Amino acid sequence: MIEGKLLRDAYISAANNIGNKRQEVDALNVFPVPDGDTGTNMSMTMSASVRELEKMEDPTVAAVAQTAASALLRGARGNSGVILSLLFRGFAKGLAGKTAADGADFANALTLGVEAAYKAVMKPTEGTILTVSRVAAERAKEKAKQGAGAIAVWEEILAAAGEALEQTPELLPVLKKAGVVDAGGRGLVVIFEGMISVLRDGVLIASEEQKPSAPEGSDAFRNAAGEFDGDIRFTYCTEFIVEKKDGCGDSLKLRAYLESIGDCVVVVDDDEIIKCHVHTNNPGKALEEAIRYGMLSKMKIENMQEQHAQRKASVASQNKKAREPEYAPVDPNIPYGIVAVAAGDGLQALFRDLGAAGIVSGGQTMNPSTDDILKAVQSVPAQNVIVLPNNKNIIMAAEQAIGLADRKVCVLPTRTVPQGIAAMLAFDPDSELEDNQMGMTNAIASVSTGQITFAARDSDFDGHEIKAGELLALDNGKLAFTSRDLNRACVKLVRQMLSWDSSFVTMYYGSDVTEEQAAEVEAAVKAKLPDSVELTMLSGGQPVYYFIIAVE
Repeated sequence: MIEGKLLRDAYISAANNIGNKRQEVDALNVFPVPDGDTGTNMSMTMSASVRELEKMEDPTVAAVAQTAASALLRGARGNSGVILSLLFRGFAKGLAGKTAADGADFANALTLGVEAAYKAVMKPTEGTILTVSRVAAERAKEKAKQGAGAIAVWEEILAAAGEALEQTPELLPVLKKAGVVDAGGRGLVVIFEGMISVLRDGVLIASEEQKPSAPEGSDAFRNAAGEFDGDIRFTYCTEFIVEKKDGCGDSLKLRAYLESIGDCVVVVDDDEIIKCHVHTNNPGKALEEAIRYGMLSKMKIENMQEQHAQRKASVASQNKKAREPEYAPVDPNIPYGIVAVAAGDGLQALFRDLGAAGIVSGGQTMNPSTDDILKAVQSVPAQNVIVLPNNKNIIMAAEQAIGLADRKVCVLPTRTVPQGIAAMLAFDPDSELEDNQMGMTNAIASVSTGQITFAARDSDFDGHEIKAGELLALDNGKLAFTSRDLNRACVKLVRQMLSWDSSFVTMYYGSDVTEEQAAEVEAAVKAKLPDSVELTMLSGGQPVYYFIIAVE
């Protein structure tokens, strides 16, 4: 039997191991554009749980699994991170209510996680982390049926995952051609290796890199004292966690009560806890009502009048861009709000000008977490919040925020910035949500996206022999050609993207392109465009991509 302390250390060891080997996993990404961040995303997702796990002194396996699952859900980054969080959420369900766990428990828990991961992916692809986890779960169940103990089952999980990983090139030709295994699958094996190092060998793998600690107040429910100029209507910022008891009832009733005695109410719950925040003049009443739902923990009551005076001067000097978005309660008079993910001052300003109420900084190589997106959503005081991920590797993380938010969230599958801009232009504040979803989705399909970036590594991809540093021209995500001349690459890509009915071309130049270079590219492209096509050049300020091109 595996007890809670051992499982806690196994999770921490796994997080450290993937953190130590994240660059090795990153390097397995086949596509040569600078987005080799699978290992980084998995590492950041796993490390989201470490701080909470380290606080647990004598936990049950159920408590460890639930704590990790909640943290991973909010910390998930990229598709690989979301899938990883779903696997461990299955662990939490499979180990629920258990003080210790045997081989059958772990086999069942992994199976539940695999089922959840497959359901979350619209078109599951074999030869990926999904295959590696599925094979490991199947073999674990077979081993458990033979009466094997927990350690033997974990040895089978690791062995099966390793064997499945070696077979991924046979399932995905692109892996075979590149001579590598799947990056996400390799990351999962690394995580399992970190776990079994503790479970079997008693060795907790240490972190080899110094990770900065989270800044004070980085939690989604951070104290807002001193960050406003108006009168403080409610004096006490009150925060607490309710450990749910059986039959505790609907948390919506608790929220309604808190709203009746204060404002800035946040109530977010999962299977085990209800996390609450309220500004009130009667914190005792809040706690008295909450205790009807279960045991209280992590209670914090702060006098905002007092803190306001102490912090007003320092707050005024803070860089507002670096601050986290503040929670805003839903305003029934505001039907819609839009949150967009974008990197670069120009692109972020454009989304704001088009009406985005919330901006999440991120994109290629900088995938925001589910919690980052959730905070932005909850900073928009609208009844319905539409999220535009604007990157294919952010869509799943955004979708996880739907079940965590206290307002209706709709995630549109925008895979590029031009798709996000087209969706915003199609938004109609006077239409119903379903009509907006349809209209904005149709707009996404009406725009073609081109991108000029650079090769992060030497590779042989899709018939192209690529050298590190070469320019890569992407046509709707697919490698069109390589080049060494920026002007020629832009001209060629735009001409290739044009169709008979194209009317507009918009080019956004990145942070590594000067105004002079952008003017040269603009002149070169314009000279080759038909008179019927209008060209617009704008500063996007985005990293990674020299140019992002929209053709409509």
